[in-house]
Amino acid sequence: MTSTIDLNCDMGESFGPWTLGRDEELLEHVTSANVACGFHAGDPGVMERLAHLAGSWGVALGAHPGLPDLQGFGRRAMAVAPGEAYAMVLYQTGALAAFARAAGTRLTHVKPHGALYNMAAKDPALAGAIARAVRDFDGALVLVGLSGSELLRAGEALGLRVGSEVFADRAYEADGSLTPRHLPGALVEDEEQAVGRVLRMVKEGVVRSRQGQDVALRADTVCIHGDQPGAVPFARRIRRELEAAGIQVRAL
Repeated sequence: MTSTIDLNCDMGESFGPWTLGRDEELLEHVTSANVACGFHAGDPGVMERLAHLAGSWGVALGAHPGLPDLQGFGRRAMAVAPGEAYAMVLYQTGALAAFARAAGTRLTHVKPHGALYNMAAKDPALAGAIARAVRDFDGALVLVGLSGSELLRAGEALGLRVGSEVFADRAYEADGSLTPRHLPGALVEDEEQAVGRVLRMVKEGVVRSRQGQDVALRADTVCIHGDQPGAVPFARRIRRELEAAGIQVRAL
């Protein structure tokens, strides 16, 4: 059984006059914030605001770099070469780090977003490029990736600390990958179901796949997507239930 767990949320995904998510309310309940860096969502003003807000709440601040796809919210796969992925991650991480420094705080981790995250979970070359970008920027950063993924293996091979991530609001396939969003049941929207799954992942190290099989995984950090309507009550309830189960909720 895991005795401590990080509760993270993808946020900072507003852009210009368009607002997405309830970032300020979520920061009250999570221990880590993964902030969009402008490629799939977010803009300089949003990054600046989130750097200050995370610092004021004592929440760990992480870069959430994605593919250059504002229209598709970074969730559409793109044929990017490893060298391109390296540059994208380095560029976006550096941008958020500048705002962190100006806010008197610092980055603690990097977690790729969307399609980039899922592609790197299976592609060793892409995973290696992302891990190199994180190491070359700051070898003290934690690289966050899907439990059992190529991204975590690449980070460990380069000597990075890695955070094995599980998802409160996503369904799993039998191979441990996340169920593609276009399939029925890909999103877990029932609060009771989400809480039960999280407690089982953290306490037992398993999750029930869409195919009905138990899949082994390691849980260092639990993700809640800030763009889903129930993000705030999900985060509040999950944290309360974790702490009631004797599990300490703290940043990686």
